[in-house]
Amino acid sequence: MADPLELLALAESLAAEAAELLREGVDHVHDVDTKSSLTDMVTASDRASERLIVEGIRAARPKDGILGEEGTADPGSTGVRWVVDPLDGTTNFLYGFPAFAVSIAIEIDGVTEVAVVADAARRETFTAIRGGGAHLDGRPLRCTDATHLATALVGTGFSYDAARRARQGAVVAQVLPVVRDIRRVGAAAIDLCWVAAGRLDAYYERGLAPWDLGAGALVAAEAGAAVGDLDGGPASGAFTLATAPAIFEPLRDLLTSAGAGTA
Repeated sequence: MADPLELLALAESLAAEAAELLREGVDHVHDVDTKSSLTDMVTASDRASERLIVEGIRAARPKDGILGEEGTADPGSTGVRWVVDPLDGTTNFLYGFPAFAVSIAIEIDGVTEVAVVADAARRETFTAIRGGGAHLDGRPLRCTDATHLATALVGTGFSYDAARRARQGAVVAQVLPVVRDIRRVGAAAIDLCWVAAGRLDAYYERGLAPWDLGAGALVAAEAGAAVGDLDGGPASGAFTLATAPAIFEPLRDLLTSAGAGTA
């Protein structure tokens, strides 16, 4: 059986190295390509960060599975799988906007048990072990105790697809008058960790990939946040909602009525 503490130590070390690589590269961005659309970009730093993390995992645990945003896909044979976003917030990184991170989630037998999100720009590291709480640089985290949508600060994100963005904008138009305000950071892992840290009362987004939400969702849940989808299931690419517990149902109902589940 894999030891979560040992996995956490390795993930923290690799995330720290990758975050340093990103900091060194932020002022020297080159080799920019596009993926799903003209606004969905990938840089040499994305690839270099993933390569660093994958090589580190394989050196320490060669039989583990790995799923990385930039193409790594190894099923492994140990029941342990590393789900890696080597640069969450690539657009921010390209512009020098200080919100980009390295996200590493570790699944054991299909369940995320360990999470590390290294916010490279702020030099902050969020961690969680299932059942062991969430931490920011070793300090325990707790989500807010928000009880009313009217005073809730809500984060969200948008698709790279223009037509879907338009539908998501229509949803925001219905949410904005009901809450304190909306924030759009541009890095899902950071958004989820900010719910954990009390910097946001809630966050929602449709269309996230496993590497976008895996680590951050565990950090948020271990900080006491309610985390799920719009239909009573776990957070997924279909929908991810993380909130202070008392406002989960009211925000879910608002988002459902606004058509967020199909936007």
